[in-house]
Order: sequence, then structure tokens, then C-alpha cells
Amino acid sequence: MSARGPDGSGIILRCAVALAAAGALAGAVVTAQPSALVIDDWSGARLQHHGVPPGWQAESWGRRALFDLTIVDDGGRRALLMKSRDDRSTIRKDVRGRIDLKATPVLTWSWKVVALPPGGDARRWETTDQAAQLYVAWERFPSLLRSRVIGYAWDSSVPAGTIVPSQKTSTVTYVIVRSGPAELGHWLTERRNVAEDYRRIFGEGPDRPAAVSLSIDSNDTHSSAEALFGAISFVRAGPQ
Repeated sequence: MSARGPDGSGIILRCAVALAAAGALAGAVVTAQPSALVIDDWSGARLQHHGVPPGWQAESWGRRALFDLTIVDDGGRRALLMKSRDDRSTIRKDVRGRIDLKATPVLTWSWKVVALPPGGDARRWETTDQAAQLYVAWERFPSLLRSRVIGYAWDSSVPAGTIVPSQKTSTVTYVIVRSGPAELGHWLTERRNVAEDYRRIFGEGPDRPAAVSLSIDSNDTHSSAEALFGAISFVRAGPQ
């Protein structure tokens, strides 16, 4: 009722309703969670940009790295083209504090491998070359000894679905997503629940990751490799 009673109760009632509505709206704003967090879709770089893309950092660890990386348009799809010739190139993006794996636990990306390093095999120290690797890292001090890293990879030889520790560093565990040449030259879209993979590998739930990295290498097999990465995002679990 809009009329004010003798004791002003109408005004009090309207104020109470308004405050309750404002509180509900504020609560909705506070608890709202994004449905997706884009790591990169390469739209922020000009086509034919060569070298490390904007927003990423080069990582070489003292090894030979040419960073033969180019932003391209591949059949209407913006992508990062990565090439390797007897070298290794790795780029890293800091995502510290940005990714809440409780809200958006699923890592989704598209990729196309053009050439695999012949004989690459993540199970053997001397042949750990892969055409395409996407890493999610949780940094813990000292980082070289205690960090935890999951590497989603397209391997030349190791069967898809294999989970294998890196032969080069104790901090990395590979999840082989694709294997061999059968699907070379085709764009494929992947979805991995990173929170579930973390629990499966490390036996506990994850906190927020610190970095996402992309890598290509062919230095162990002294060969060549080529791959493209499309958009990379973290999204909610469930049907998309």
C-alpha cells in the first residue's frame, strides 16, 4: 500500500522492500562467476606478427630457441603457427590469480599439427620431442624442485590417454591427448577438466594455477615439427 499510515509504517515498509531488493542484487553481483576466461585467441596481435606474441614471455632455460612463431589466418581461423627445426621454443603467460578452477575447471583449446618430430617419445629421455604441448603450471618455491606442471601433448608415439612423468624434469607430468600422424592437418578441439586431472595425478585438489605455456620441440630427434594453436580458454564444466 502506498499511503502512509499515521505512524509512518507505509514509508518504513517501502524502505524495507527496497533495501531487501538492493541486497539481493548486490549478492548476485558478488557471487556471479564468469562462464569462460580466454587465455588467448590471438586477436590482440596483428597478422604475420613474428616472434613471441604480445602478452607472452619467452622461456629458453639456456637452450637453443629460435622462436619461429607467427600469427596467421588459417582458413578464417586466427592462430599461432609454431615451427621447430632441431630446437625448442616455449612461451609463457602469467595467469596468477585469474583462473578459479572451482568455477572454470575445463581447459579447452583448438590445435592442428602439421608435422610430427619422427621418433618422438615422451617415455624416453633421449627422444622427448613433441609437436605441440600446452602446459598449466602451479608454482611452489623452490620452483625448479616443487612446482607442479601438467603438460597436455600431441606425441609422435605414446598412445593417447597415457599419463607419463617427464623424463627431463620431476615437476612435469604429461597427459597425452593425441598421438601419431592419423589426424595431421586437421583442426581439433580439446576439452580437459584440469581440476580432475590434477586430483588424478597429485592426489589432492588444485589451487589457482600461475601460468599457461605453449611449446614445440624437435631438438632431441634433430628433426622438424610444425603445429598451430587456436583459441585457448578455461570454461565451466558440463555441456558446451
